[in-house]
Amino acid sequence: MYIVKYKGKFGYIKPWTAVRDGETFSQQFLTPSIIEGMEKKLFPELLEKNGQICKILRHKLSYAAVDMQQEVTQARGWKNSRQQMTRERSILKRGVMIDPVLYLAFENINDAKRAASQHLCLCRNEDVMLPCPEIMEMSEEAFGELEGFELRFGESDKSFLVGYNRFDSAKPMYGWIEFNGNKLI
Repeated sequence: MYIVKYKGKFGYIKPWTAVRDGETFSQQFLTPSIIEGMEKKLFPELLEKNGQICKILRHKLSYAAVDMQQEVTQARGWKNSRQQMTRERSILKRGVMIDPVLYLAFENINDAKRAASQHLCLCRNEDVMLPCPEIMEMSEEAFGELEGFELRFGESDKSFLVGYNRFDSAKPMYGWIEFNGNKLI
């Protein structure tokens, strides 16, 4: 396999179960639809192939720490009080990953070279990750030894529901987590 390593300063992956939670930690794994979205960004010719990942064989995500940050949000609706319209505010605490590292594995060197010439975002446009210049070649066993979290896609006795696929008619997505290294949360 040919591996491209991406690095960023910070990143946040919103858990699909987090709907207005007061305190939300960044999800530690990438769902199938997130990986599919990254693949479509890197290889736009795959935009028509919904619900399938064609070029990214495996991935691994790690980070140095989680930093709790506060965010002020406003409700959608307006409140009408005598002479002015206001919107309700609340404060959310979000756990943001510091110094995330993402490894993407490809079957052929040309796909890896193409991916290594582009930036990626974990989930939000401000979470930019830049590729390292050198492409690594390694076996699947060696890739498994890299530090980090990987959601292995599919259904098995270890699987759990990880969300609904936005590229494939909101079908349920399942997987199980493989982890190697120091657990941070």
